[in-house]
Amino acid sequence: MRKARDFGSSGYMHLIVRGISRQALFEEKEDYLFYLRQLRRISSEENISLLCYCLMENHVHLLVFNSSGNISRMMNRLGTVYAKYFNKKYNRVGHLFQNRYLNENIYNDTQLLTVFRYILNNPVKAGICPADRYEWNSYRFYGDSASFPDTSQLEALIGDRSAFAAFMNTPANDEACQNIERTDRSDEWAKITIAQTLHKNGTDLQQMCRSDRNEALRKLKQQGLSIRQIERLTGVGRNIIQRA
Repeated sequence: MRKARDFGSSGYMHLIVRGISRQALFEEKEDYLFYLRQLRRISSEENISLLCYCLMENHVHLLVFNSSGNISRMMNRLGTVYAKYFNKKYNRVGHLFQNRYLNENIYNDTQLLTVFRYILNNPVKAGICPADRYEWNSYRFYGDSASFPDTSQLEALIGDRSAFAAFMNTPANDEACQNIERTDRSDEWAKITIAQTLHKNGTDLQQMCRSDRNEALRKLKQQGLSIRQIERLTGVGRNIIQRA
């Protein structure tokens, strides 16, 4: 059974979705546009307020206010619709996204502003371009009451466009935001990943033929499990895992 999500008490959350095995999620402009159209539609239908976004080639950052409690349903719907679109368009099969989305709860205004700036600055951290020149983040929509997403809650904390520009150029410690990117690779997470990847329990690998077992071990390593975790949860020896 999956561990229940902790959505915190404030309703504000930083969400990340990633392509499986660093799979690109967006190949051309229409892919980005399709994802944004579905994000706008589904978030509205689920009564989720989107404060900002940044779509990178193989992952997505969202900052949301979750007053309805429907965040899991929104993310599941969005992931399903986009994966079907992408797989059909590019003639591929299988999972597109890496496990479930990651969520970081936000508990105060300082953390909210830190996450907001961190998300918009992703193209800067990736060495692509300044945040205000990146086409697939929501930087340019700040302060536009008619735009998507809705920045009114952030404007109350930051101020007008000039204050926003100064805020974005202020150095900040984003270590807390980077923690969600690394994620907690706990054994609970690893068990879920094994079940989703192999549709088996970890110990079932001991009964598999050598070639199938080695292929399964490679898949688990690609999903981010450590050799120690694979050894502990499958009962397969370290030397065999390393050779595979």
